[in-house]
Amino acid sequence: MSRLHAEFVRRGPYLYVVDLGLSRNGTRVNGRPIARRVLDDGDVVSFGAARGRIGGVPREDFTPEVELRRAAAPELTRREVDVLTSLCRPALSDEAFVAPATAREIADDLVVTEAAVKQHLLRLYQKFRIPEGTNRRTRLANEVVALGLVRPTPVVPPQRSTATPAEQPSAAGRRAS
Repeated sequence: MSRLHAEFVRRGPYLYVVDLGLSRNGTRVNGRPIARRVLDDGDVVSFGAARGRIGGVPREDFTPEVELRRAAAPELTRREVDVLTSLCRPALSDEAFVAPATAREIADDLVVTEAAVKQHLLRLYQKFRIPEGTNRRTRLANEVVALGLVRPTPVVPPQRSTATPAEQPSAAGRRAS
């Protein structure tokens, strides 16, 4: 676990965890990678191989006086949304912690030049107020996911054939066609 891995913050009746984007293993809640997440009693928070169960968070039925507010998302062009989606795609997989896509990977995904992607990323860093420093792409990806601008796409299971084995073409027949 990193020294500056994540922080726990208490705001009124809420407890939440914020990944600081400075670790190789990331932060997960109930097995899902997070950037920022409000915690409930019983949630399991993981930092690499270290895990802990959250307990003692009161469950109260009331109208909270304190509301967690995320910063308003800046206006984005369609292409900026494409770049952000491609940037975050690896981090939204079910794999163990993965870094966001590189400029080269985004360029290949969007069929544009790497220079064009870097220009988009520079504008996005400004729009989201991500300061220069280490792990800048990771910090941008964390902010985008925390704001809900990029979400995992549901995996559609492959269609299963309803044909009986006798009705399915043989391997030789499939190769011939």
